[in-house]
Amino acid sequence: MEKQHSGLIGRPRGFDADEALERAMLVFWEHGYEGASTAILTNAMGISTTSMYAAFGNKEKLFRKVLERYTEGPSAYLARALEEQTAFQVATAILAGTVRTTTRPAHPRGCLGVQGALTASGSGQEIRDLLIAWRNDGYRCIQDRFQRAVDEGDLPPQTDPGLLARYLTTFAYGIAVQAASGVDRDGLQEMADAALRNWPLL
Repeated sequence: MEKQHSGLIGRPRGFDADEALERAMLVFWEHGYEGASTAILTNAMGISTTSMYAAFGNKEKLFRKVLERYTEGPSAYLARALEEQTAFQVATAILAGTVRTTTRPAHPRGCLGVQGALTASGSGQEIRDLLIAWRNDGYRCIQDRFQRAVDEGDLPPQTDPGLLARYLTTFAYGIAVQAASGVDRDGLQEMADAALRNWPLL
């Protein structure tokens, strides 16, 4: 009886937290961190402000959970791409994943990691720093993979893995911005194909 009672205390909310988090991710993805007001968030999540704070903490903590979900969901193509056999296949998969994710039907256009904190007011500084760290982490993973490609002879010995990784990530984020501006999937894929035509570019 006691165990059952503690279980009830441990689950006070009467809503699907996973579904609410998914909806919050879409709001932040579309509006950015500062553009996503508490009222917009709670309305989309279908819960009260009290329930949001009880389940997820404040807006910043909610965004951190959303970013984790985005990394493991829509942005998971990066981890899969890094497992490709050659550096060229890695780059191809990253750009294809970027095009696919930033133009997915029924989802916001662009990239949560780019648009999440484009504004730079004092209140959003911690989130902006969080997203800079998130993007830098992705860059370092790609750099490490390209370094391995150099070590294994897959890339020419004179290749600068850091420069090549920076080029690729900059281009991928450019695709995300173009997607948010309304460029269609075919147009974005044409750009990606052009960028890979003379691999390695650097």
